Amino acid sequence: MLAGPKPRVVTFLSATPGDDKAAMLVNLGASLVQAGNDVMIVDGCTREHGVARHLEMERHVSLLQVARQECALNQVVQEAPQGFQVATLVRDGVAPQAGSDEARRLAKAFDVLVKGQGGIVIVDGELQRDGSFAVPVLAESEIVVQVSTSATSITNAYALVKRLAQAFGRRPFGILVTGASEAEAEIVYDNMSQAASLYLAVTLTSMGSVPADEYLHRAARLGRSVVDAFPMAGASVAFRQLAGRFAMARQGGFGSRFGS
Repeated sequence: MLAGPKPRVVTFLSATPGDDKAAMLVNLGASLVQAGNDVMIVDGCTREHGVARHLEMERHVSLLQVARQECALNQVVQEAPQGFQVATLVRDGVAPQAGSDEARRLAKAFDVLVKGQGGIVIVDGELQRDGSFAVPVLAESEIVVQVSTSATSITNAYALVKRLAQAFGRRPFGILVTGASEAEAEIVYDNMSQAASLYLAVTLTSMGSVPADEYLHRAARLGRSVVDAFPMAGASVAFRQLAGRFAMARQGGFGSRFGS
């Protein structure tokens, strides 16, 4: 009865190029903070451009250093200007070998970090070359795949969903379409959902969409989130709607959190 509220962990993967995911997560995190949520973003990328690099925080100490007893857990957490906290899983792209003692110590450090959070923990994730996560418990989190409207992105997103289903079982996965109008996003989602249901026996759920918006780039150049710098922009409206869905979420999986 004395235990604090259980944090909600959502892992984001992407089939979009460059640091699109990191930029999206910065704006999502800022939107959730504006909506009154406590938010931590954990940069779990070792090969891609993660949130920490996007915010120029990548040289800070990492959870792997905690696992090696080189620093304390409270030294890992940084405060981003957008109002959320940031922690880095590993630094310099070096992740411990799966199944090693160091990997187990890293997983334990992640568990301790997450249990200390009472709000939403967003993981900027990627799959390792063997198809696993650097921290195995992420396989049990909610998993969202970001996709754009390009044919290449859609193909890659479907392949990613197939890979996830093969590795972690047939379970719901969220789909977030970025750089798209609502109508375009609906087409992308419907096509992916039908194919996943028919050929993979996997249920996809829609998290909605974020439109292409020049104000996103303007805000990034200012070092701010779009919801803060340009609150009336179309992307700001979309991020507030997405944050609202998170805020109203109840326990019970994607089906009870987002519209299908």
